[in-house]
Amino acid sequence: MDTSAKAGIWVIATGVVIALLYLGRAIMAPFALAVFLFFVMEGFARIIDERSELLKRGWSRAIAILTVLIGFVGFIALLARGVAQFGAQSVSYERKINALIGRPAKVICNEGGQRFLASIANATGDLSGDVVLIFIYIGFLFLAQSAWPAKLDQIFPDTDKRAQAKTVGDAARRGIETYLWTQTVISALITALTYVTLLILGVENALFLAALIFILNYIPTIGSIVAALVPPHFALVQPGVPDWVTGSDPRDAYVYAGLVFAGVSFWQFAIGNFLQPRMMGDSLNLAALVVLLALAIWGALWGIPGMF
Repeated sequence: MDTSAKAGIWVIATGVVIALLYLGRAIMAPFALAVFLFFVMEGFARIIDERSELLKRGWSRAIAILTVLIGFVGFIALLARGVAQFGAQSVSYERKINALIGRPAKVICNEGGQRFLASIANATGDLSGDVVLIFIYIGFLFLAQSAWPAKLDQIFPDTDKRAQAKTVGDAARRGIETYLWTQTVISALITALTYVTLLILGVENALFLAALIFILNYIPTIGSIVAALVPPHFALVQPGVPDWVTGSDPRDAYVYAGLVFAGVSFWQFAIGNFLQPRMMGDSLNLAALVVLLALAIWGALWGIPGMF
């Protein structure tokens, strides 16, 4: 078979795989999220097991599973509650938007903001409906994990090759678990500090915005940028402003949004540039261009869950 024929086969195969991923996104996206949660649970269980001499591996895993599942369900409920609150206040937000001076603010807050909130609402609705399916996937992943050594023996009858495959697989899995768990800790720290900052500044629905920042920080490169821009936009159009904001001039809302942006960006910059590299070390070796390309492709295929 000549080179052109092989290239044609690869192009066709790639197109078929992409089409299947897009058409099967309702099934594959929850499975991908289940795999993500599975690695977070295993990473958490491994850390508990390594740092506790009293708990056995089974108890460490049980604590990790219970903690992650409770946090996941609580997070979805928090997002749903926040979206409902914003929907209930839509009239008040619209009045505030109309009071702002200049067309740019209306374009940003009215069109872009509505699309963004609609995307979050749709993603939250999809996750809420897929919770049971995700839990089933996680259960089967843990069951399949116990049978993996036997399957590895069948795939690699040769002892040396089997040992080499196990070494590579363990290293890859450990790297993924370490990265995801470390990123979870970093995102939780940024979220907690941002939540306190939003409360001090008097931003409404601070808990919802902080939870949104938590999930956005999992998206490489773009996530931290969007996380720094979301709270100022909502602060700009929130119906009520703190007493220390004059409020008589609509342009004061821009000053208030700028202060919110500065407060949120500080934690993103400080932790992202100083603490995160120390915790991550050299475990993440990704080119920015590759990350952006992957975000664009998976975002097009699966939307926000794909980027996540």
